[in-house]
Amino acid sequence: MTTTQDLIGTLAANLTPVRRLRPPLLRAAGWLLLAVIVLVLLSIGQGVRPDLMQRLHEPGFALNAASALLTGALAAIATFIVSIPGRSRSWLLLPVPALAIWLSSVSAQCLTHWVALDAGSITLGETARCLATLLLTSLPLSMGMLIMLRHVAVLRSPDATLMGSLAVAAITAAALPLFHAFDATVMILLWNFGTAALIIALGSVAGWRLAL
Repeated sequence: MTTTQDLIGTLAANLTPVRRLRPPLLRAAGWLLLAVIVLVLLSIGQGVRPDLMQRLHEPGFALNAASALLTGALAAIATFIVSIPGRSRSWLLLPVPALAIWLSSVSAQCLTHWVALDAGSITLGETARCLATLLLTSLPLSMGMLIMLRHVAVLRSPDATLMGSLAVAAITAAALPLFHAFDATVMILLWNFGTAALIIALGSVAGWRLAL
């Protein structure tokens, strides 16, 4: 019969070295670098909208873009911090101020510009191109987040999933107006958070360790 000491010795002898995760800020920086690369490739592949420089001088447009980018960056940082066991869930509040400004900006633009849309100004072709850009932006960022969070703690999976989805949604929403005049913020949020909710639900049923 194996004694406790022998069992401990056997287990200790067969241990393999575990590589520690990189600091959360460094991992967030790596993910944000991926986002920059994706945007650069999209810019090269399809070009930015012709009136981009003019729109960037508009306070509303600039505020929307800046607050979305800040929301994405802070949400990414919060994602990697809360994925570590023992870290306070208060970090989930990190992107809230920027998120509030972003959503307020989006709401204001909807109220002031939606009624000004002319009939036929949004064509099926433009909508299809907008959707394609959404997928080309959000899918690589989601896959990158998935890979980088593969060791997330079980109890922190829903937190990391939702916060990671917010990061992807915000960066995608900031990127889309660079290429298209069609504002798809609502569609982006529904796409990302709908997918996150589905993943969390499936993970709860299947008992997955990784929820994002």
